[in-house]
Amino acid sequence: MIDLNVYGVVLISLVGLISYAIWSRLRMPLEYRQISSHVPSATKTFWSEMQMLWKMAMLKPKDILPFLLELTRNYGSVVHFNFASRSYVLLNNKDDLKILLSSTQYIKKGPEYEMLKPWLNEGLLLSSGQKWHNRRKLLTNTFHFKTLGMYNLSINKHSRKLVDKLLKASTNGNKEISIFEYITLCSLDMICETIMGTEMNAQEGKSVEYVHSIKCACKLVIERIFKVWLWNDLIYRISKSGQRFFKSTKVLHEFTDNVIKNKRASLNKTIIEKVQSDSTFEKPQKKSFLDILLNVLDENPDQMNDKDIREEVDTFLFEGHDTSSISMTMTLVLLGIYQDVQDRARDELFDIFGDSERDATMEDLNSMQYLEAVIKESLRLYPSVPGFSRELEKPLSINNYTLPPKTTVIVYPYVLHRNEDIYLNAEEFMPERFLEEENKEKFHFGYLPFSAGARNCIGQKYAMNQMKTVISTILRNMKFKSLGNKDDIQVSAQLILRIESLPKMNFFKLK
Repeated sequence: MIDLNVYGVVLISLVGLISYAIWSRLRMPLEYRQISSHVPSATKTFWSEMQMLWKMAMLKPKDILPFLLELTRNYGSVVHFNFASRSYVLLNNKDDLKILLSSTQYIKKGPEYEMLKPWLNEGLLLSSGQKWHNRRKLLTNTFHFKTLGMYNLSINKHSRKLVDKLLKASTNGNKEISIFEYITLCSLDMICETIMGTEMNAQEGKSVEYVHSIKCACKLVIERIFKVWLWNDLIYRISKSGQRFFKSTKVLHEFTDNVIKNKRASLNKTIIEKVQSDSTFEKPQKKSFLDILLNVLDENPDQMNDKDIREEVDTFLFEGHDTSSISMTMTLVLLGIYQDVQDRARDELFDIFGDSERDATMEDLNSMQYLEAVIKESLRLYPSVPGFSRELEKPLSINNYTLPPKTTVIVYPYVLHRNEDIYLNAEEFMPERFLEEENKEKFHFGYLPFSAGARNCIGQKYAMNQMKTVISTILRNMKFKSLGNKDDIQVSAQLILRIESLPKMNFFKLK
């Protein structure tokens, strides 16, 4: 009797899901419903749509990228599929991507980003329209190249601390270690001290719960995106997955509130000290990202409130440390595998620094041309953000097709960067490809680790300088080896690229 009841519930749910899909499709404009008739499609029939729905719902995060690679191999650089009443088109052609990303008409995020709002609300990542334009303009100066120099001291300091941590953990090469957590905590310290203007001492073990909660939240969001029965907010809240997600976001919000609280206390202390010292002619200090937000709140409360502050801090804490920590980890592992590349990068640094132990300056970072090529090649193979999407509000005319409004266009740099029409021997690690002048135009809109166009990554210059400083500091102080090869690197697609398995490493102090 129990088995029959269970089967009955499953059958009713399945019938309900199919009925909802049919109803949702029928109420959409005809051009939207007929897109599969003129665009290469993996779901030309209702039955194939149901098969796609089931297949995608069963995907694990580690299966998503191979699945998308297979789609492009089978259907080409423009692939359409229906998924739970939504129409998606995967673009994998750089000329089509140039049309999409270089236009300000197509900046609205895809519908799946709504699932991030309980965590990130409407910060710069998720906002659109006038709010996005105003915030982007307000925050751009935080990452201007003239401002980046003020972050050097902190980034160098935490890089040196990371070197000490890695050497101690590896007992000077006698012990194999996994590096990702060390890199993550270092990156979190950097983003807190530079962009937020407050110390968190993550490398001393004080932010482990925050890092764990971010990993948990990212995994749960991608699970919800692919399991359509979790799209309903009420069902999600009472589901086991939803309960875990909201438990994680509670930890993340508490961490953010603590960062803001510490910064407020620091600013108040500074104001009191200035009043007491009567330093009327003190040279004005450059302001951090969080300084700017809090100043706007104090001086123009009609433009920003406490909720606005938290959503931006939530967004930049997540995007600022998690993406760069993945990039630095992958670059170091690849350098540990390809010893000849590591040696050449270290030789370049010797030409810049000699035997000096001084900090890396902005001029030094600009001179690291080969190391930059190494980082770019690492980002090509393992982009920190493996995919993103846009929901069309107007028709999009690409080279061979016109896509109607309400279509969700998805872009996966991880897939694009393996396009053999752009990258010869795409699976090989070849930093030199980024030193060849003729490749600059070839890679334009075919290389998207930071996206491109109006909604490109606002902090990409900061991230590149951070990665150069950390990796160059490690190279100047240690030799290291990855205990495996490139085939041992296994990743999965979540909100950002996640590591499934990675070779352990040995670190040896340079004599």
